[in-house]
Amino acid sequence: MAKVRTSWLCRECGNVQPKWMGKCPDCGAWDALERFTEHAVPAGAEGTALVTSAAGAPRGAVPLAEVKPLDVPRVPTGIDELDRVLGGGVVPGSVSLLGGDPGIGKSTLLLQAAARMADAGHTVLYASSEESAAQVRMRADRLEGGTPSRGTHLLVMAEPNLAAVVEEARRTAPALLVLDSIQLAFRPDVEGPPGSLAQLRRCCLDLVALAKLGGVAVAMVGHVTKEGDLAGPKLLEHLVDAVLAFEGDRHHAYRVVRAVKNRFGSTQEVGLFEMTGAGLSQVEEASLGPEAGDDRAARPGSVFAPVLAGSRVLLAEVQALTATGFLGNAKRRASGLDAGRLAMLIAVLEKHGGLRLADQDIYASAVGGMRVLDPAADLAVALAVAGAFHGRSAGGAAVAFGEIALSGEVRSARQLEQRVHAAVRRGARLLLVPAPQAEAARAACAALAGAPRAEVLGVRSVRDALDQLG
Repeated sequence: MAKVRTSWLCRECGNVQPKWMGKCPDCGAWDALERFTEHAVPAGAEGTALVTSAAGAPRGAVPLAEVKPLDVPRVPTGIDELDRVLGGGVVPGSVSLLGGDPGIGKSTLLLQAAARMADAGHTVLYASSEESAAQVRMRADRLEGGTPSRGTHLLVMAEPNLAAVVEEARRTAPALLVLDSIQLAFRPDVEGPPGSLAQLRRCCLDLVALAKLGGVAVAMVGHVTKEGDLAGPKLLEHLVDAVLAFEGDRHHAYRVVRAVKNRFGSTQEVGLFEMTGAGLSQVEEASLGPEAGDDRAARPGSVFAPVLAGSRVLLAEVQALTATGFLGNAKRRASGLDAGRLAMLIAVLEKHGGLRLADQDIYASAVGGMRVLDPAADLAVALAVAGAFHGRSAGGAAVAFGEIALSGEVRSARQLEQRVHAAVRRGARLLLVPAPQAEAARAACAALAGAPRAEVLGVRSVRDALDQLG
C-alpha cells in the first residue's frame, strides 16, 4: 500500500514546507500554508514517466552546442490579435493559462479560437467543467453567426473528471485542448474538492505531462480573486508556459489581452478586442477612440498621446478635470493612469509651470477603459491638467508625447517614427515633441507618403509646453 505523505503548501508562492508555520519562510506571507496530502508513487511506476525526457531527447548532460534546436511550427488560432500576444500562434506541446474577471469573455475568446482552428482543419477538443454540451452549443451559435460548419473537427466534452478528459485527448489527438476551467476540474483519486491545492496541483501536472509527451497544446481558463490574482496557488503560473491576462471594464466594450509570462514570445505585446453581440471582434488601431480632429479633443483638458503597447502604437485620449477643493485635503484621482505619476506631474506643474494646484481637486482619466503606463504620456497628462485649470486647449488636432523629469525637462521618447506615423495617420495637425527629437519628427512626417503635413514643435520644458495652450 502506498504511503501517504502530508506536507504544507504556500498558496502565495507555491513552495512546499515539511511542517506548518505561521509565516512562509520563502515569501513571508502569513497564514498562507495549507495542508497538502498526496500518495507517494514508487520508483519505476507510471508516474515517473511524467517527468522523464521527451521521446528522442538525449539522456544525461550534454554540451549546449550539441543540442539540436527544436523547430516546431506554430499553429495560428485564426485570431490575429491573440496570435500577436502568443508570439505568432499556438506552440504544440505548450500549456497556456488565461485569467480574467468573471464575465470578461475568457470562454468566448477560447471558443472563438477553437472554432477558427477547426475551420482550418485542426482537431480541437473543448472540455467544459462548468457547462453542459448543450450550453456550449447555445453559446457557440451566438458567436460569429453560429458554428454549423465546424464539422467533425471541433469536439465538445462536458466532463469535470480530468482523467476522462486526458484519456479522450489521447484518443482523439487534438491540436488544441481547451479546459474551461481548471478550478472545477478534479481527479477522483486525489483527496479534496475541486479547486483545492491538491486537486489543482495534480490536474495541472497531468495537463503539463499530456502536453509535453503527447505534443498537444493545452489552454485552460483560470478564475481571478477579488484582488485580481489568479485563484489557487502560484504554482499554476510556475508550471505553465504562458500566462495571459484578459483585462477590461465590463461597462466598456474594449478588452485587452496581455502576456504576463510567455516562454515562446514577448511579454510586451497586447491584443485588442471589442465585445459585441456576436462575440469578440478584433480592434484595429484606426478604430480606437475618437479621431484626433474630433471636436471633443478641442475642449480644455483633453489631449491625445501616442503610447506604446508592445510593438504597436495606440493613440490614447487623456482627459483631466480640476475643481475647487480644500487646501491640505485636495483629491487626486486617476483612472487608467498611474496615480503616483499623476501626483508627481502635479508637483512639477506647481514647481516649474507656475500653477497653484494645492487647493484643486484633480481627476485624470484615459478614455475608453485604456490603461496607459507609457512614461511618454507625461506631456499629454500635464497639458490636460494645465488646460483644465486654465480653461484652454492645445487644439483639436494636437498630439503630445514626451517624458517629464522632476526638473521640468521634457525628455526624449523611444520609437519616435512609429509614434509620429500613428499620430499623423489619425489626423494630427500639431505635434508637440521633445526638442532633441524635433528634426527627426519632421523627417518622419515628410517620409509619410499620402498623409497631410503636420506642424512639429519641439518643447524643452514644461513651461514651454504650457505656452502652446491657446
